[in-house]
Amino acid sequence: MDDLFKKFLYTGVGIVSTTAETLQKSVNEWVDKGSLSKEEGRKIIDDFVNDASQKKEDVEEKVKDLVQKAKDRIDLPTREEIENLNARIADLEAKLADQAKNKK
Repeated sequence: MDDLFKKFLYTGVGIVSTTAETLQKSVNEWVDKGSLSKEEGRKIIDDFVNDASQKKEDVEEKVKDLVQKAKDRIDLPTREEIENLNARIADLEAKLADQAKNKK
């Protein structure tokens, strides 16, 4: 699940990055043609970056919630629960090994 979540986020970052590059090129062309001042162009880019950053945080939170709900729904054990079980198994195996030694 975590890998899927990371892939999803990286894909989103790639899309935003590509969009930002395209927007930057367009703004540069508009500034060169005189359709926009440098300040207006800078404001457009800054607004885009700020908006994208906020949306990224919103999407991350929503995806985390969805992943958690999915985990809860299918009742998967947490990493901590699995580690605790592994520790208990190791303890039991050690006790059994000790008992086997003592019987000999």
